[in-house]
Amino acid sequence: MRFLRDLSLSAVVAGFVAVLVGFTSSVALVFQAAEALGATPAQTTSWIWALGLGMGLPCIGLSLYFRQPVLVAWSTPGAAVLATAGVSMPEAVGAFMLSAGLITLCGLTGWFARVMNRIPLPLASGLLAGVLARFGMEAFVALKSQPLLVTVMFGVYLLGRRAWPRYAVPAVLAAGIATAAVLGLLQGSQLQWTLAVPVWTTPQFSVNAAIGVALPLFVVTMASQNLPGVAAIRAAGYDTPVSPLVATTGLTTLLLAPFGAYAVNLAAITAAICLGREAHEDPARRYTAAVMAGVFYLLVAVAGGAVVGLLAAFPRELVVAVAGFALLGTIAAGLAAAVKDDRHRESALITFLVTLSGVTLWGVGSAFWGVVAGAIALVVQHYRTRPAQPDVTVKP
Repeated sequence: MRFLRDLSLSAVVAGFVAVLVGFTSSVALVFQAAEALGATPAQTTSWIWALGLGMGLPCIGLSLYFRQPVLVAWSTPGAAVLATAGVSMPEAVGAFMLSAGLITLCGLTGWFARVMNRIPLPLASGLLAGVLARFGMEAFVALKSQPLLVTVMFGVYLLGRRAWPRYAVPAVLAAGIATAAVLGLLQGSQLQWTLAVPVWTTPQFSVNAAIGVALPLFVVTMASQNLPGVAAIRAAGYDTPVSPLVATTGLTTLLLAPFGAYAVNLAAITAAICLGREAHEDPARRYTAAVMAGVFYLLVAVAGGAVVGLLAAFPRELVVAVAGFALLGTIAAGLAAAVKDDRHRESALITFLVTLSGVTLWGVGSAFWGVVAGAIALVVQHYRTRPAQPDVTVKP
């Protein structure tokens, strides 16, 4: 009953936009990873079922339990790792389970939480702003290919922020769909009315897959996904305990890996949509947006090809514009928190810039290297230094 009282239209739309952005931005990479492992069409559909279930249930359960927005996503860089894995499907499933076991261990022991607790809030805010800023820029880059569509959506966003702030993003989404329909940009041919059916793959464990797939998958999921995911939660002002969240994603992956859930983890980019004021002006009621995202993920799991086709029917420019405009407030808040404190300003700015650069080294994404660079700058500048004491003159 409390959930129904807290639910609002803006929260429903925020949950839908989060799922829309999450799926359309990287579902092609997931399909590519499944194909590289030799998946049959039935196994590929099973992957969507398992990933939808693996994201939806934790979103709903964790958000309702903590009454705080917790969003789960698949590991996009993990899919990139799998696309070049060079192992069989059974070996890959065994690697999924090994990686999930390591993630669960990090959650149950509290190791990951202790690392996150040592990252200052300005660095976490700079990390979040760097991750999200690229999506903000993509919204305006889309003007080159679809100027009319993006201009209409931007105009509706500006008017909405002034006239009805809570419903600006729903208005942008509605205007974008209507404009895309008028321009003939909606691709109805993508729809396939089929239900997803889970397909079991018996895992095989090998040294080659453990070293070549499980360890890289674990590293990129923790560094490029869970780390910015926790940063997003902290930067939004929530004190959700980290260890239960990480352990839950690890256990969920472990259980669903034989059906194709290669890695589920805390979301950062899509989570910011549910963590911001666009979801609800009251932070205590934003958890409903994450719950609704979980509901939409479950619909994806059940409907399979039909829902994926529906999401794929939207033009790319519409998706990036909705995401970019929905994240503007969060990007601004992250930058403001990053540079607010003089002591951490430069290190937070370095974190922001390195993360924004998109640099990838040894298969690990820029989110991790942003934190590393910022932490090094912070240590070099302030190691064993004391704050300057005020100059006090004693009068005789």
